[in-house]
Amino acid sequence: MKTILLLGSGELGKEFVISLKRYGCKVIAVDSYSDAPAMQVADEREVINMLDADELERIVQVHQPDFIVPEIEAIRTEKLIEFEAQGITVVPSAKAVNYTMDRKAIRDLAAKDLGLKTAKYEYATSEEKLRKAVELIGIPCVVKPLMSSSGKGQSTIKSTEDVGKAWQYANEGARGDKMEVIVEEFIKFDSEITLLTVTQKNGKTLFCPPIGHRQERGDYQESWQPATVQENWLKDAENMAKKVTSELGGNGIWGVEFFLTDEGVYFSELSPRPHDTGMVTLAGTQNFNEFELHARAVLELEIPEIKLERFGANAVILAQKESIEWPRFSGLGKAALFLNSDFKIFGKPTTRPYRRMGIGLTYGKLGSDINALRKKAKEIADCIKVD
Repeated sequence: MKTILLLGSGELGKEFVISLKRYGCKVIAVDSYSDAPAMQVADEREVINMLDADELERIVQVHQPDFIVPEIEAIRTEKLIEFEAQGITVVPSAKAVNYTMDRKAIRDLAAKDLGLKTAKYEYATSEEKLRKAVELIGIPCVVKPLMSSSGKGQSTIKSTEDVGKAWQYANEGARGDKMEVIVEEFIKFDSEITLLTVTQKNGKTLFCPPIGHRQERGDYQESWQPATVQENWLKDAENMAKKVTSELGGNGIWGVEFFLTDEGVYFSELSPRPHDTGMVTLAGTQNFNEFELHARAVLELEIPEIKLERFGANAVILAQKESIEWPRFSGLGKAALFLNSDFKIFGKPTTRPYRRMGIGLTYGKLGSDINALRKKAKEIADCIKVD
């Protein structure tokens, strides 16, 4: 039996734990608060500050894991290099986690070292430097903390009056203890896609059919599979994804994001783990969902192929207010009436405005009207209210 230490226990981690358990693994779920979603299905739990190197060392010594799997950004990532040197497998690799947990490192690697097509960008470590960066990039532009997730701290500057608010918002949404932002050129894109990329021990890289998604406040609101992408552009995206994942190394699934524009494909971001937009695969769109693919790749189990089985879409269920009480949900019976559909409640113990609490899912046969599926997924999600 393999022992996995999961660092971060959100909804993606929960589905990953379920997949690992079906492959006979023992899982210790770790997060900064108790009763996180993945803890509810794991064998054991640890509640620690993952930026505390001593606490990380303690739980590794206690549990002696075969694999350490980071699911969030707020981790003392330099400790992972030490653990890897001790013979523990870090997923997908300590190098990958260190690069991708920091937007500065991964953007410089992609744009400068690998020559991938990206938006123009600058960095800033103070409000004054942010103003200078905005002048260089031009307005409108996008500001993001170097360490954050799910759109936290991200904003669009539309006038010079927005700079101060953008700096403050980035500070509030940043994870970790390093305050620095990236200022990106605002790309006029037609759509965004996630290309789930699977790297394996045998050296063979596989790609899932592209996933389209729509964001608000920097966080995804809906995703669908497959997205419509020109064949030559999809090939460009696959080449870029393979180039950067090969450089970072290791086995597992990667969420590689791209902008589709009139001028082709732009590399946007990279996550070395299952991606939130990839939850659409829980609708059975593929022969393996993204969590099963991640588990098989991590455990070095062969993945012969990734095959699109049907079309699907999902939409998020959001909380509207803050509460420290376990939430209650209404409208489940109404949501259950939809054919070829389902919904997932994540099991988060508290709420805050716009916190993702679940998703509505639907699917249709190959060739279905994807816009109709998107509309239906939104209707299912809208049935369910967080009380």
